[in-house]
Amino acid sequence: MHRLRPIRRPARPRTDSRTLRSIEVAFWLILALAIGVGGESALSGLPNLGNLFLPKFAAEARDAPKPQFVRLALPDVTQGSFAPAVLYPIVAHAFPSWMHTPAPVEKTEARLPAIAIVIDDMGNDAALDRRAIALPRAVSLSFLPYPYATPMLAREGKRDGHEIIVHMPMQADDGEEDPGPMALKLGLPPQEILRRVDWALSRVPGFVGINNHMGSRFTQDRAALVPVAEALADRHVFFFDSRTTGNSQIVPVARAFGVPSASRDVFLDDVQTPEAISAQLALLERDAREHGIATAIGHPHAVTLDVLTHWCANLKGYRLVPISVGIRMKTALDMGAVVASLENGK
Repeated sequence: MHRLRPIRRPARPRTDSRTLRSIEVAFWLILALAIGVGGESALSGLPNLGNLFLPKFAAEARDAPKPQFVRLALPDVTQGSFAPAVLYPIVAHAFPSWMHTPAPVEKTEARLPAIAIVIDDMGNDAALDRRAIALPRAVSLSFLPYPYATPMLAREGKRDGHEIIVHMPMQADDGEEDPGPMALKLGLPPQEILRRVDWALSRVPGFVGINNHMGSRFTQDRAALVPVAEALADRHVFFFDSRTTGNSQIVPVARAFGVPSASRDVFLDDVQTPEAISAQLALLERDAREHGIATAIGHPHAVTLDVLTHWCANLKGYRLVPISVGIRMKTALDMGAVVASLENGK
């Protein structure tokens, strides 16, 4: 029996590592000298230089498609001590075809007067509340914390795209008018106010802010509002002032703690008739035309929902925005008025 001999392949000639190193050093030295002397013209001759040193790879590269280049001329910023050190012009790869034609710009309604509407007192009647949830998603929904169905209905409203607000019960001027359980009242220690605020917030999932339910007495007291503003600042949510009294201190106190805040402009349904509600909507439109933004509060009454559903479906020349957007816009208007008054006082 003969033992098979392994097939031996001829060894490839190895290039000495010192030789490769010398070639590499020579290449970079020649390249540096060429760029120093020839500048851009030396760069344009790089392919030929590569052919000289690497003939094998140059032959393979001839079959590859040639890359496209564009020449970008930057503005003349060579003057001054802070001018960037850039060689002009710059040679770079061409832009892809999809970048030559800019994407079509969608028409925007950003310049139309904006209207923000809040439906509050939500949570007491599931059938009417669901009609409110069926309104356009830009309509914001404010839920009382104590009704049993509030967590479920708030989740439904959030799921349908509405901003969800906590309708925080607060003490009214009329002592006989009950704002509901766990209301914020004067005389409560700050720790108890915070406990009640925490409880109310825990009852309304998905909230992005609060507004006051009643509160014509409580909202006049700056000291009482301070722990509320602190709690909202920690959670980075807004405080929309329902403005149940002309002496409300919500906005200045909230803004002092960095809490976004603005006041309601129009109540839609103090008088619950179609004619009265339509008249209030007309007033809301007028305010929006004059100031660029107007805010309103309505309630989940059947007549209010009937009128609002028809009004929203036929709204033209205005844009509905969530209350958070309305607060930002009203804040910008207020800040502009303050700046103007300071300038005029100089």
